Amino acid sequence: MSLARQAPCSRARAYRDAVARRRAFALPGYETLAEAGFDGDYVSPIQMSSGNLYGPMILSKDWLDAPSARAHRRRLALAGYLPETPFNRVLDRALALAGLTRADIYVAPVFCLLPPVRSHRLPLADARASFEAVTGFELMGRRPVAAGTDAQRVLRAAGVAHVPTIHPSARGLPFEDRAVRIARALEAA
Repeated sequence: MSLARQAPCSRARAYRDAVARRRAFALPGYETLAEAGFDGDYVSPIQMSSGNLYGPMILSKDWLDAPSARAHRRRLALAGYLPETPFNRVLDRALALAGLTRADIYVAPVFCLLPPVRSHRLPLADARASFEAVTGFELMGRRPVAAGTDAQRVLRAAGVAHVPTIHPSARGLPFEDRAVRIARALEAA
């Protein structure tokens, strides 16, 4: 049976397996979610609001950096994301354009650890290790939307068919232009 047609219990089981894999994964130089006080029954905290196991999947580079996660701990504990960031403002607009809500989609980072600084240049080897250990198990037969070059290069390296699009936080284009591109990618996925 294809993963796209799995029964709800099979997807739930696959998700629990991905959570266990995330808990077991670590790399030197990065904090785990548990070390930062964000361990939970999710692979990434953003899935508290965007964790639909059957919805379209958006992959981006990472969830947050360790200093930002610590600085906003109380707010992040509520929904797993910061609505005012460019990433989330653009994503919310893209979802509105596509006729979707956060509850309709599944968002995951290709890198499940917390980088030491914001906009950390993520080595491909580290991103691939995380994808192979954790995120690859979250695909569940879906063709993901790869938001940004980091997600795209990991998926290309892993041989995963995907729909490429701009990262919501990419500079150089107005929010609306980024949102339109992401909405189109969601519709193509």
